[in-house]
Amino acid sequence: MTAPTDRAPTDRYRPCLRPEVLVSDALLLGPRTVHLVKNPRSGKSYEVGVKEHFLMARMDGTRALDELGEQYAAEYGKRLGDANWQQLLAMLGTRGLLADGPAAPPAEEPPEPPRTLLRGTLPLVADADATAERLHRAVGFLLAAPFMVPLLLLITAMEVVAVARLGELVDGAVALFTNPVLLAGAAALLWFSTALHELAHGVVARRYGGQVAEIGLRWRLPVVIMYCTVDNYQYLHTRRDRIATAVAGAVMNLAVLLPFCAAWLFLPVDDATGDALAGLLLLGSAQALAMLVPLPPLDGYKIVAQLYGATALAASSREYVRLAVRRDPAAKAYPRRARTAYLTYTLGSFLVLAGILAAVVALLVHLLAT
Repeated sequence: MTAPTDRAPTDRYRPCLRPEVLVSDALLLGPRTVHLVKNPRSGKSYEVGVKEHFLMARMDGTRALDELGEQYAAEYGKRLGDANWQQLLAMLGTRGLLADGPAAPPAEEPPEPPRTLLRGTLPLVADADATAERLHRAVGFLLAAPFMVPLLLLITAMEVVAVARLGELVDGAVALFTNPVLLAGAAALLWFSTALHELAHGVVARRYGGQVAEIGLRWRLPVVIMYCTVDNYQYLHTRRDRIATAVAGAVMNLAVLLPFCAAWLFLPVDDATGDALAGLLLLGSAQALAMLVPLPPLDGYKIVAQLYGATALAASSREYVRLAVRRDPAAKAYPRRARTAYLTYTLGSFLVLAGILAAVVALLVHLLAT
């Protein structure tokens, strides 16, 4: 039955969303709660409110409009009129979201950004999603609890040792920077770690049903890094899946350091090698932990946004704090959950930045005192 989007809807029409349509969990956005909806065919994403989502979540082809209307009235105490249905079905139909409506045109390939010697991107594989799937088939078993729990315990132990012997690590890093050969080797290992960091995002995303859009190289000379784009990160099934995908990169960075930490602790090495290992442990840990700072576009920001259940968390926080400082009446329109999220995120971000600044100052004091 064709979707009645150009006339008053019939009560017995049974709307059904296309099975490929992606819908996110409820997310804070400013003072509102929204759901993100994506049409994979067109590549376009939309925001819908809680009430629209209530109806869309029940549009599986088994419920007629009158049944949906009764459920809506029971939930919100108000019946929808023909004009309301007409507006909703027209919106869904024109965006190509209804199974029996016209399909949205396929997404156009975005123009390739200009590539110059100084900056650009270069895809490394023709089918990034298939590459991530092959990698997952090869190493995905390592993501099971019998492997991950011991790994996380070892990483935690390594970082505890690093903090307890921080002075040695700093001295080793200083010595490392005076040895060009060992410094070049450490830099190569850290770059390799960043490549594995990106691939880890893709492999974990594939484990939870994500799609990897692109794997490649990005350069802003003198920096050259790998990147891995997860196309539907916001639509992974659960918040835990999304957090696991975001944290996977930092875990990989730290896992790479484990054999070098073991060599530093337990093998009889000469002073130069010991300094190099200590310096590598410090620089690698700093690299991994820096990615967990809760500021966009870092992985830590994505993790915190998921913990708060928010989208555009930083922008929403800035806007709310601006309104609150100015005592703007609009600030009172924010629900309590939103106010708490935006204030605690802002305060937490300042504390993290203050901690980083204090660590830098302490490092400089240590270096000047030696």
